[in-house]
Amino acid sequence: MNQSRAIVWNQFGASIDMLENAMQSCPETVWSDGTQKHEFWYLAYHTLFWLDLYLHGPIEGFQPPKPFGLEELDPSGVMPSRVYERNELTDYLGYCREKLRNVIAALDNARLEKIITHGRRSMSYEELLWYNMRHVQHHAGQLNLLLRQKTDSAPDWVSRTARSLEKM
Repeated sequence: MNQSRAIVWNQFGASIDMLENAMQSCPETVWSDGTQKHEFWYLAYHTLFWLDLYLHGPIEGFQPPKPFGLEELDPSGVMPSRVYERNELTDYLGYCREKLRNVIAALDNARLEKIITHGRRSMSYEELLWYNMRHVQHHAGQLNLLLRQKTDSAPDWVSRTARSLEKM
């Protein structure tokens, strides 16, 4: 299980690193430029919210850290009441990275096999972890595409996280 934990951490962590690199590379003029329905800041927030929720598992009992709310769960597409600043989302990313570290450290077969239901989706927690990683990577790629289109530059691919699974 230790080798499996390291593999999950290395690859999931790389997805989070790519999201972080995109967020840090985004100029203020692109962060909230008003030209797209879902602006850069919102796509970063959306990704972090669902990263956090999926790491939690079920919707029941989930509460993101302040100042974030549960608007993302509203099926009518309610947006947050304000634009989130880069430092707020960077802090949220750090919170999620630490949550992932704790989840991986505590994984056991019972947790991995537990069935989690989100709306019409029902899967084991293990599959939800993989689904979550793909969701983060999807949006990291989307943010990199936006950066490439708006600035003709985007961060490089991260093949595995350089961060250690063990707390330093």
